[in-house]
Amino acid sequence: MGVHNVMEDVVRDTLMTYKNSMNLACDCERCLNDIMALALNDLPPRYVANSKFSPYIRAEHQADRQGATNIITVIAKSAAKVSSSPRCETYAQTKQHN
Repeated sequence: MGVHNVMEDVVRDTLMTYKNSMNLACDCERCLNDIMALALNDLPPRYVANSKFSPYIRAEHQADRQGATNIITVIAKSAAKVSSSPRCETYAQTKQHN
């Protein structure tokens, strides 16, 4: 396995849960990856060297209301930034047809 940043899983799951309520300009894979990258750069990493500890880290963030709110806030800010200027081909093509 090597090492894994469990925060990637937490951010991905949170983004997928709330993406429909974020009014994204585009929800293609590239835009979602851009949102995740921006959010992960603003959040502290949580690395594990053994995958059996991953559920404990995830549960810790779900139980911590302030921490969970912080993650949602960071994702929402990242989503707003990406939506204001999507870099994907999907959005560019949609914009040309309108």
